[in-house]
Amino acid sequence: MEIISLFSGCGGLDLGFSRAKFKIIWANEYDKSIWNTYELNHPQTTLDRRDIRDINSSEIPECLGIIGGPPCQSWSEAGAGRGINDSRGQLFHDYIRIVEDKQPLFFLAENVSGILAQRHTKAFTNILNQFRNIGYEVSYQLLNANNFGVPQDRRRVIIVGYHHKLDGIFNFPSAVKPGLKIKDAIYDLRLIEPIRIKDKLNKTCKVVPNHEYLDTSFSSIYMSRNRVRSWEEPSFTIQAGGRHAPLHPQANKMIFFEKDQRIFDPLSLKPYRRLSVRECARIQTFADNFIFKYDQINNGYKMVGNAVPVNLAYILAQKIFIDIQEYLTTGTCNNLRKLEDAKQLTLLN
Repeated sequence: MEIISLFSGCGGLDLGFSRAKFKIIWANEYDKSIWNTYELNHPQTTLDRRDIRDINSSEIPECLGIIGGPPCQSWSEAGAGRGINDSRGQLFHDYIRIVEDKQPLFFLAENVSGILAQRHTKAFTNILNQFRNIGYEVSYQLLNANNFGVPQDRRRVIIVGYHHKLDGIFNFPSAVKPGLKIKDAIYDLRLIEPIRIKDKLNKTCKVVPNHEYLDTSFSSIYMSRNRVRSWEEPSFTIQAGGRHAPLHPQANKMIFFEKDQRIFDPLSLKPYRRLSVRECARIQTFADNFIFKYDQINNGYKMVGNAVPVNLAYILAQKIFIDIQEYLTTGTCNNLRKLEDAKQLTLLN
């Protein structure tokens, strides 16, 4: 089944769909710091490097599905939260434009939980209505990746649209392999010393690729709360920047000092350091043979943190593959949730 990928990043979502037997034939990514990584790890996919706003739908191959995560900074709870009023938030309309023009059997879009914030209700409802108006039955759900084979607390909104020809709505899978911990992902790496990097890579870890970590000061914002999870807990959310990467579980949890201020425990037997790029990638469920190419270490953290966890993508893709395959084989799909039974997945009030 041939599909295309928009706002592809390094391709975590693409990798999950590839594992589920989809073939990504064309992808689009405008950030030049990502191009080498994407092309190295997805050699069978044609990468279009242009700004999506400059791409006519006629230049995009025909496909059965479209996947991608339009830029999420505009919807972030931690950011300014300008949503659809921000130029990055408006890129959602280009996603909709291409879905409308190509009319695939399905689409999947991923975004941050902040898109469900009350201040964005009108904009988000409008987005869902636009998808419905171009011929899709839409379901969405706020998922925690830790319930789907990912050792990390990571809450993201997944929007899936099925073409009206399928006569139903996507039914989100129940939890699959929930409750993984940091230990499940990186415990073996504790024996391999990572490389300290201030900014630009001057050397790399020869044993494990991308096993370098940002070794700079910690901001007052960073020190405002605990940043250490133990080996027996899921990781904090892997973010798209080195300065806010979680701390390695080798150290004790940070100690409350006063409101909005923590300190490092002086009795910790192990030093405090950020997770390496590879450790973050493991927590995002990338295999070690997925190589991130970067000169500036922060670009490594950015690619990893912006990605959809591979295992979450794979579980969602498996379900979609079964539904679409049944439709293509029989002309109908009995696995779909019928519209009259899906009131809880309809538009926001």
